Amino acid sequence: MAVPGPGYSITMRIAAPPSATAAGDLTTAVGRAGGVITGFDVVESTAGLMVVDLSANAQSQSHADELTDAVNELDGVEVRKVSDRTFLVHIGGKIEVTSKVPLRNRDDLSRAYTPGVARVCEAIAKNPSDARRLTIKRNTVAVVTDGTAVLGLGNIGPAAALPVMEGKAALFKKFAGVDAWPVCLDTTDTEEIIRTVQLIAPVYGGINLEDIAAPRCFEIEARLRELLDIPVFHDDQHGTAIVVVAALRNALRVVGKDITDCRIVVSGVGAAGNAIIRLLLLQQPADIVACDIAGIVHSAREGMDPSLSAVAGSTNVRKLTGSIHDAIVGADVFIGVSAPNVIDGSDVARMNPGAVVFALANPDPEIDPLEAQAHAAVVATGRSDFPNQINNVLAFPGVFRGLLDAQATEITDEMLIAAAEAIANVVSPEQLNASYIVPSVFDENVSKAVARAIVGAANVRARMGGGAKESVLP
Repeated sequence: MAVPGPGYSITMRIAAPPSATAAGDLTTAVGRAGGVITGFDVVESTAGLMVVDLSANAQSQSHADELTDAVNELDGVEVRKVSDRTFLVHIGGKIEVTSKVPLRNRDDLSRAYTPGVARVCEAIAKNPSDARRLTIKRNTVAVVTDGTAVLGLGNIGPAAALPVMEGKAALFKKFAGVDAWPVCLDTTDTEEIIRTVQLIAPVYGGINLEDIAAPRCFEIEARLRELLDIPVFHDDQHGTAIVVVAALRNALRVVGKDITDCRIVVSGVGAAGNAIIRLLLLQQPADIVACDIAGIVHSAREGMDPSLSAVAGSTNVRKLTGSIHDAIVGADVFIGVSAPNVIDGSDVARMNPGAVVFALANPDPEIDPLEAQAHAAVVATGRSDFPNQINNVLAFPGVFRGLLDAQATEITDEMLIAAAEAIANVVSPEQLNASYIVPSVFDENVSKAVARAIVGAANVRARMGGGAKESVLP
């Protein structure tokens, strides 16, 4: 299923004899080895030598090595250097701090720093709420992780998690103008994480929890929501849930089904699966059957942690037992946030007509999308090289833009549902089809629509008097 992509893009600096066929020989060698050429630049040319930079996409690191070997095998050709273009992007990090005010002379310095800054400090000391108006707090989010559940890599620790958190911060800025900063904690102790975030919270207008393993992530988020007066959002849970609900809403429009008539199977009941189930339950589907590595989740199963027991108590109305292959029979929707290759085409063939399959495990989904397409009406993945990419970047920038603009102190179910509806509605009826159920992540209307929806939901809640903090968590 793997195809060459920019994630494994290399540039080879090649020395070759300057023959009339040199360029063709080089590109042919790369093509025969399965690479996709994206650039060919002559760096140096003399009567006896030609030096070129040849860029190509590969399928994996080992495939990139195969492309290099294929070029080196040509007569008189030498690959002098290979640059991994993904690593080049990360050299020195991907984000930086820049000043918003000029510091050109003594007067500028006196106002931005000492002595003028003391007056601003005193104003905030007298009225702490002025921190939102007079500091970065009004537009700044902490991206907090302990590095225990990073992408598909698992527990790799805080330092190795930093490139992902940098990327998250860059996406916040690009898509919503939010200033975000990585906070990678060198602890996996739940109490230490909660206390640390509590201590740094005065600087920020919101907390984005990221890549913290379940079930600890549930307690961390719930406790911080109670302790802090700023919104706390675990993106692996609620960002994923928002985009899945948005995509499912449009997918069901394509196949002409109402969610209240649908039986849904969810594979994976970690952070993402748990939140997806809870947000879907608000849509009142006919039934949801959750499955994990031990099979179907049901209330009679022993040894479940509290989060799984809560799922068992609110799903599986028919009390099914067995494996995921039993659960999927007669289902209308399959949502996978688990592991590669947990189902195959024969499973999808046993779903109801007009089946919807969201195979979202990355980088390898629960089923080959091409195999799923042979039987399902709508297929989505978490990958960028197939239609219908379910990507959290559709949600979290706009969610926090709205939370910051509304000066919200909490996140409610109503906000999450409003965000999902906003994403779904960016796809117009004229655009909607089986290969286009969610908008592009580069559609500038998405984050704006989500932010407006969050502000609207926050304003409604404010008019109703707020009340106790709520959570989609048990």
